[in-house]
Amino acid sequence: MNHPSSLSTPFRRARRIVLLCLAVLGMASAVFVLRRPLMMSAPMCVAGRWHGCFDTFNGVVLMTLVALPLAVLVAGALAFRRRAAGVTSAWRMSLAEVGMVHGTVPFLWLTMMPGGEADTAPARVSLVPLRDLVTMGPLGIVGNLLVFASLGFFAPMRFAPLASLPRILALGAGCSALVETAQYVLRLDRVSSVDDVLVNAVGAVLAGLASRRWWRTAAEAPSDRPRPAPAPAG
Repeated sequence: MNHPSSLSTPFRRARRIVLLCLAVLGMASAVFVLRRPLMMSAPMCVAGRWHGCFDTFNGVVLMTLVALPLAVLVAGALAFRRRAAGVTSAWRMSLAEVGMVHGTVPFLWLTMMPGGEADTAPARVSLVPLRDLVTMGPLGIVGNLLVFASLGFFAPMRFAPLASLPRILALGAGCSALVETAQYVLRLDRVSSVDDVLVNAVGAVLAGLASRRWWRTAAEAPSDRPRPAPAPAG
């Protein structure tokens, strides 16, 4: 009677191992593709120079990869501290918090990076929907989809009120609108476009769909409260 259920546990374990191996292979492939531009910016980053490291795409990507082990250690420390306090879903909450920060800050840094004529070029605004999609190109569209992808993936896992697709869409659109407004106010030689807001929001929703299995479970069972202590016998 319990034969199918007994087989489900090894199957799930094997599936997790396969997914982990695929993630490691994907990361290794990305590093292999980016190895040359990353190595070009490595001397500048090691020397602590702003120009050539923190103001370039290659330098930001390199520093993001370098900070990845630290992010894992921080997530582990938060999880162990919460488990010691009796908080359920400690790992999920900790990974969600660290993932939101580590996955979003680098893209925001790249988005807010000033252009060559910052402070001199007039602020530019594009309010016609879908007009700038043609000029973005495939690389630009993919980049805009990833800006708030980590936020859309992890935020509903951490905050139960955000565990719905319309709210994830509103979160991505609101954050993107703030970024576009900051670009306009600071005159960063960038176009504040409504298409950027649309694509950023869609990216957050797609990422939220990818993590829906986990944040639906988290929404059904609140995990920010410590487990009640067992009542004494007798």
